[in-house]
Amino acid sequence: MFHFKLLIQITAGLLVGCFFCSVIPKAFSDDAQAARIRARLKALPMNAKVKLSDEEWRKILTSAEFHVLRGAGTERPYKNEYWKNQQKGIYLCGACGIQLFGSDTKFESHTGWPSFYAPLAADKIATTADTASGMFLEEVKCARCGSHLGHVFNDGPPPTHLRYCLNSVALKFVKAGER
Repeated sequence: MFHFKLLIQITAGLLVGCFFCSVIPKAFSDDAQAARIRARLKALPMNAKVKLSDEEWRKILTSAEFHVLRGAGTERPYKNEYWKNQQKGIYLCGACGIQLFGSDTKFESHTGWPSFYAPLAADKIATTADTASGMFLEEVKCARCGSHLGHVFNDGPPPTHLRYCLNSVALKFVKAGER
């Protein structure tokens, strides 16, 4: 009986050991791959287009970020990080880090999403027709990496009368003086 228990313990130990040997290196491998992808992205000049596969984006974005930025999803209104942010600073693309919008053009749109009346420069964003919902919308994307940011509407305040209604998860905020 003693030998049988010992045999079971050894077998269980080997199975657990094999499990960790197969899982841990993959986790370390994924972390190393993500670090390499981030380093490549950081080394790119800000005027260079970013070309990553969906697999590479998945390694460096959270599932919520991937859903919005790469899958053109939408986060819930009023339940996001920046809709009420009043601090001075710059909003960056959450995927590639390019500067997109300034706090000086942010306004309260009462929609539950951060809204701006103008980007920092017209060449920072791209707009395309979006009919996925069955309505005609104008999608806003990052011009550098093609990530989905939100939509633009023509009901904003002067001087542009535009409302860039964006997903917080598609943005990273940097306070004035911190960059």
